[in-house]
Amino acid sequence: MDVPQLEDLGDLNGRRVLVRCDFNVPLAGGVITDDLRIRAAVPTLRFLVDAGAHVTACSHLGRPDGSPDAPYSMDPVRARLAELVPGVELLENLRFDPGETADDPGFTERLIEGHDVYVNDAFGASHREHASVVGPPRHLPSAAGRLLAREVEVLSGLRDSARHPFVGILGGAKVSDKLGVIEALLDVVDELIVGGGMCFTFLAAKGANVGSSLLEEDLIEDCARLLDSGAPIRLPLDITALGPGGKIGDPSAGGEVRQVGTSMPDGWMGLDIGPGSAVEFCDVIADARTVLWNGPMGVFEDPRFAAGTRTLAEAVAACRGFTVVGGGDSAAATRQFGLADAMDHVSTGGGAALELIEKGDLPGLAALRGEHGSAGN
Repeated sequence: MDVPQLEDLGDLNGRRVLVRCDFNVPLAGGVITDDLRIRAAVPTLRFLVDAGAHVTACSHLGRPDGSPDAPYSMDPVRARLAELVPGVELLENLRFDPGETADDPGFTERLIEGHDVYVNDAFGASHREHASVVGPPRHLPSAAGRLLAREVEVLSGLRDSARHPFVGILGGAKVSDKLGVIEALLDVVDELIVGGGMCFTFLAAKGANVGSSLLEEDLIEDCARLLDSGAPIRLPLDITALGPGGKIGDPSAGGEVRQVGTSMPDGWMGLDIGPGSAVEFCDVIADARTVLWNGPMGVFEDPRFAAGTRTLAEAVAACRGFTVVGGGDSAAATRQFGLADAMDHVSTGGGAALELIEKGDLPGLAALRGEHGSAGN
């Protein structure tokens, strides 16, 4: 995708550069528990500093309600950034001002005041029409940072030039979140593995009793349509389920855990793919030359329902093809299982990755190309 690169900005010595980063990192008690997104911005920030620029970074953190909120202060991020790239200034949380999410022109003007150049390195926010993402390119020379450019290169390549067999793996909770990307992937993949909570709406479309599992009844017809089309969708053959009285994340609450088929007793809840499904899926992955994985196979945060996600993560890590993890919970799972370094690309933006694959573009990329919508949209 043809977006301006850092080299297109010319001589940066002495220029003031505003860099939109994605420092939306997880915190526990004010302590950063995973600094991946900060470290991911380092190549761009160092390039700019080494070029003699005066660099100011900005980001959102969490979901404050448009006003200052101490738990969402950028102070922990600022301290870590100072260790990684000394001399880079970091503004306070962009979402402390309601103008950020409203794409308010006045907020954009305040944000860019005193800056000569804008760089977007926040792939994880580039599907948002927010002031800091789409506003500055309306006023300043702009370019993609190293992280953003790499994300676009990899994910656009999946749509246009993936090697085959190309296997897609989709999990997570809801079909409604991914129906568009399912249809987009079916145009390019040779196999589409569907697991996680979203598989139960597909199974219901095949006539299975899914018990108390997550089910989107209004999408059963859509799933049936996709299955009846002959699309290469591969569903689980067995399920790891939790019986009545059990509680997700609390083994001490009781409730039997059992392997069942694709139809389960009333009151039982499917929370992971079963071992038979994992073996079959791994066989498909082993032969792939390209793999895209987005979404866990089960509630992997609960060790009783982590086996399916772990097994598939290990299969993707061992695959000799080009492997892409599409951010979000699947990226968190690869890190939890110590497998992130074995993947060819782990995206920093789950929602942005899916939208780019589905639609082929993002508002933040269009803005960098000079395709400026009207402010406030």
